[in-house]
Amino acid sequence: MKIFSLIIVALSFAIPSWAAERQIMQPRVPADKLAEARALTSPVPSSAEVVAQGKALYNGKGTCFNCHGKDGSGNGPVSAQLDPSPRNFQHHGFWRHRTEGEIFWVIKHGSVGTSMVGFGDQLTDEEIWSIIQYERSFAGEHGPGMMGHGDGMGSMMGPGGGMGGMEQGGPRGGMGPRGGECCP
Repeated sequence: MKIFSLIIVALSFAIPSWAAERQIMQPRVPADKLAEARALTSPVPSSAEVVAQGKALYNGKGTCFNCHGKDGSGNGPVSAQLDPSPRNFQHHGFWRHRTEGEIFWVIKHGSVGTSMVGFGDQLTDEEIWSIIQYERSFAGEHGPGMMGHGDGMGSMMGPGGGMGGMEQGGPRGGMGPRGGECCP
């Protein structure tokens, strides 16, 4: 009987992580806007100054930390009230399954079916791109080389077997100006 109880408890923990993994892979850009969003690329240079500006906006005017947390793990002060949960920028799947343009589109226009509202009337395009650069810093070792420049989950292999289309020399070991959604 004890073993059966332990199996049930173990399975109850496995289901939420599986659901979270599946949720992280779901695009937030509407299907009819996906090609347009994936074509967007950052005009903002990868630099420490831009990351610092993004951090100030993330924690200030953009109010991203309220949902995504100070550390980008999706554990902000209001996150427990949101369904689905805010995106976790530390999760490898977040960076692997979307382009910088998709993330920009969601920050600017919002995401239907989530609590993510559009910030296009509150943030300039350059401010959104700088927030994305800062959010990218949460990825640690998962960020560089994971996200393609155009097709999201499509083939991204570059010369020598590495991931193609990646920026190098950004914050924390080569993170370029890609990635992240923001929450009010």
